[in-house]
Amino acid sequence: MRATVIHAPLDIRVEEVPDAAIQRPEDAVVRVLRACICGSDLWAYRGEAARQPGQRIGHEFLGIVEETGSAVTDLRAGDLVVAPFMWSDGTCEYCAEGLFTSCEHGGFWGSVGHDGGQGEAVRVPHADGTLVKLPAEAVSDDHLLTGLLALSDVMGTGHHAALGAGVREGSTVAVVGDGAVGLCGVLAAKRLGAERIIALGRHTARTDIAKLFGATDVVAERGEAAEAAVRELLGGRGAHAVIEAVGTEQSMRTAVNITRDGGSIGYVGVPHGSGTGLDLGVMFDRNITLRGGVAPVRAYIPELLKDVLSGVIDPAPVFDRAVSLDEVPDGYRAMDDRSALKVMIKP
Repeated sequence: MRATVIHAPLDIRVEEVPDAAIQRPEDAVVRVLRACICGSDLWAYRGEAARQPGQRIGHEFLGIVEETGSAVTDLRAGDLVVAPFMWSDGTCEYCAEGLFTSCEHGGFWGSVGHDGGQGEAVRVPHADGTLVKLPAEAVSDDHLLTGLLALSDVMGTGHHAALGAGVREGSTVAVVGDGAVGLCGVLAAKRLGAERIIALGRHTARTDIAKLFGATDVVAERGEAAEAAVRELLGGRGAHAVIEAVGTEQSMRTAVNITRDGGSIGYVGVPHGSGTGLDLGVMFDRNITLRGGVAPVRAYIPELLKDVLSGVIDPAPVFDRAVSLDEVPDGYRAMDDRSALKVMIKP
């Protein structure tokens, strides 16, 4: 089969690799219908996250079950399924607590020795605990499939950030970051009942999506200017809830400085390039809560799925470009130079 591999920074290729195949009784093989490129994939692409030459890449996909191992009981060939960005057994103590990303037998797509999501097919370990079935009729609805693909990562991650930030009915929210996760954070905050949502971003195409998703205000400045602008909008007090969806020292500093005393920050931006810039003294003095981390999206898919199917939320607009599998290297370049927000792959 063909799959995307990374050989070195800026060197993404689509190559022939061994076919995905059942290796353990708990496995399933999924033929990929839709996959995508994540902003976090760019850290490997830019050389900021180490990868072995020839390693697979990609962790967001949905598709059709082609084959199941003898121990798989909840799935059968022909099922349409979505995969969260990590696999998990669904039975360990952490999974029972809803923290699927800490599963004792879990792992990350594209890790050494495992298939990545950006290919024609994927071997899925612990298929019963990992995959979520989707309505079969969604196969013929391209827009719905696109929205369902967001459940594999960015919609669930945005929701995790909103929960970490304590978004509730009537709250005021600020979102740091105008990537796909930040935009899904806006959508999640709206879904949870936020009354005012301030999106921080400089790119009109992205802030237009933020407005579509429920943002009431846009702040285009950065750094101290952004902090001053947000506080001016909120009478000098800051936001009850702040979503941090970037992962840099500057973005975290901005998040802290625009949080209202007694407020909370939900952080899901993958830390990269620097320290966090956190001043615990400031957070202590102002009673700021910090919650977040890697999102256990498997825990959130069932409830978010209902709302996507019913039309309550539609995360599909975060995908602004589609490519074939052969065009994946072009997709990486487009996201790296910010000419694309999030690229969908149609193998």
